[in-house]
Amino acid sequence: MSSLFITTIASVSAETPKIAESSDMVSSLAGMMGGLFVVLGVIFVLAYIVRRFNLAPSSNGALKTVAVAPLGQKEKVVLLEVEGKQYLLGVTPHNVSLIDKIEDPIKVKAETFANKLRQAKAGKNDASA
Repeated sequence: MSSLFITTIASVSAETPKIAESSDMVSSLAGMMGGLFVVLGVIFVLAYIVRRFNLAPSSNGALKTVAVAPLGQKEKVVLLEVEGKQYLLGVTPHNVSLIDKIEDPIKVKAETFANKLRQAKAGKNDASA
């Protein structure tokens, strides 16, 4: 009877470290996840502050890309505005060429992603109706 009691105590004491190891792993994982969320939170807060207060360096309005039209996989035509004058440039991976200097400035309606998304959703709703 005493050997049964000793065997039972030995098996219970052998399981106790496994439970302690498991709880250590859980607490370690929770600590790592908490740290990850804190770091991600700091990154998002700093990104918001930079965008909100325009802290990112800019070209001070000296160069303004008015429009870009892709011609191929790596080729495009760019309409660039410098000090109120517009230039049409051809851009390839190896070269940038002046195509023309535009005498009468071209006004391009700025279209945001939100407006394009609304138009796409409206077109989808019209097609399904």
